[in-house]
Amino acid sequence: MRQSFSTAALAAAAALAVTAVLAAGGTARAAEMKTEIGEPEGQVAIVAWPGYIERGETDPAFDWVTGFEQATGCKVEIKTANTSDEMVALMNEGGFDLVTASGDASLRMIAGGRVQPVNTELVPSWNKVDDRLKDAPWHTVEGVHYGVPYQWGSNVLMYNTETFPEAPDSWNVVFEEMTLPDGQSNEGRIQAFDGPIYIADAALYLMAHQPGLGIEDPYELNKEQYDAALTLLRQQRALVGRYWHDAFVQIDDFTNEGVVASSSWPFQVNILRSQGQPIASVVPKEGATGWADTTMLHVDAANPNCAYLWMEHSLNPKLQGDLAAWFGSVPVNLEACSGNELLGDEGCATNGLDNFEKISFWRTPVTNCESQEQCVPYYRWVTDYIAILGGR
Repeated sequence: MRQSFSTAALAAAAALAVTAVLAAGGTARAAEMKTEIGEPEGQVAIVAWPGYIERGETDPAFDWVTGFEQATGCKVEIKTANTSDEMVALMNEGGFDLVTASGDASLRMIAGGRVQPVNTELVPSWNKVDDRLKDAPWHTVEGVHYGVPYQWGSNVLMYNTETFPEAPDSWNVVFEEMTLPDGQSNEGRIQAFDGPIYIADAALYLMAHQPGLGIEDPYELNKEQYDAALTLLRQQRALVGRYWHDAFVQIDDFTNEGVVASSSWPFQVNILRSQGQPIASVVPKEGATGWADTTMLHVDAANPNCAYLWMEHSLNPKLQGDLAAWFGSVPVNLEACSGNELLGDEGCATNGLDNFEKISFWRTPVTNCESQEQCVPYYRWVTDYIAILGGR
């Protein structure tokens, strides 16, 4: 079954709206930094990835909302977004206080003036944030912080263990036509991510398999490198049964629709394994893209006091450890790596704590790149990926 490409189309308006600002290296609108926390407003509206803000409805053991609401009087309203482009579009529309943004969205929202600087002095647990993330370039511009780190991790190759008795060691099982270990073709049995940032996954694969292209950074591609990535993705399209963006739809596809391999998040892997499905995951030899997510404050947040209280709450070790156990991610407060009943003392290592330097974290591609003279900007990634999904 082929999926429509309306999700990617939604990205086009969001990308084009900030392209000129990104190219200029500025922000579309400045906002004054909050200097004190006042009386809580009674609510806070958050745009979040699936599984990122749990109140025990899926599993009673995972609830980091109820206690916050009781302690602060701030009722948490959650809007789930399945892609970074959807998050940018929602923040452009407004009506939300916070967003848990990945690096391929955060700079666009800063450049577009959709988020405001965060006063880290009003977040007492800021000093507990992993030093590798405090000044990360996807939320820090000219020394100003536009958010509070939340969690990070790598995209993984999820696979069916009945099809693959041994773990596949390469992304070639989703990029190249082949006969799988069960004797059947991979055509129609694999998936790929429904988001323009997936072009970086193709570029990362080419870094290993076509070194002559000279790719140094999968988010910084000249025209030749970019065209090679598009060629690989057009080749892949003949194999893809569905381009996924909804984690729960992908879970159903692996359970009921015969999908056996795909790029995925540890969240889907954990859910499927908890359901007794024959599922495992691996980071192949080529490496992986990944995400380092930041809680960012909308420039027109109606509930900034509750928002600041939530940002502080988001860094407490219990929440950080429980979320890491639930999602398969890595805490930004490393105190969570010991003494958490759900995560366990080996959980951070299992989830990839030591892989930080091996991950190509999502980033918004821009024309003025560092590794070479000029690169293909993100708005082109959007329009070209829409064309690929549409079979062009």
